[in-house]
Amino acid sequence: MTPYRILFVCMGNICRSPAAEIVFTRLAEQAGLGDRLEIDSAGTIGYHAGSPPDPRMSETLESRGYVVEGSARQVKRRDLEIHDLILCADRENLHDVRLLDPSGSTHHKIRLLTDYCREHDADHVPDPYYGARGGFEEVADLIEDASAGLIEDLLKTGAIDPSAG
Repeated sequence: MTPYRILFVCMGNICRSPAAEIVFTRLAEQAGLGDRLEIDSAGTIGYHAGSPPDPRMSETLESRGYVVEGSARQVKRRDLEIHDLILCADRENLHDVRLLDPSGSTHHKIRLLTDYCREHDADHVPDPYYGARGGFEEVADLIEDASAGLIEDLLKTGAIDPSAG
């Protein structure tokens, strides 16, 4: 069975998108869906390629019990072809990812991560990089909410069969 492939995207792939990959991976495993999913993250720029997640984001996630790992990479055109769903942190990321596909043939699977929020009324996940510590907590809150909503949506829409595997 081919796994359902999800890619999380932010600008540098050191704060928001790796956090989404880490949080969603754990929630998917807790829901018994880990073997049916392939989860990754990338950034729209390659400046941080090869770098680990931002230490402030790592500290925030670790304080919530997450294991932080991974390294940054830049999103590529091939990502649009191989992933079933591409979730962007904000509208600028959404725009930049869609530019990789001028034909628009993959635009239907490129969405905002906050589309899946259930508890928070947010239209984007703000970039905490230049802000205070509270920004990383806000990002983690939004990502946890959206990740739970995403799992619910994948099961409800039948994108993932919970009885398979």
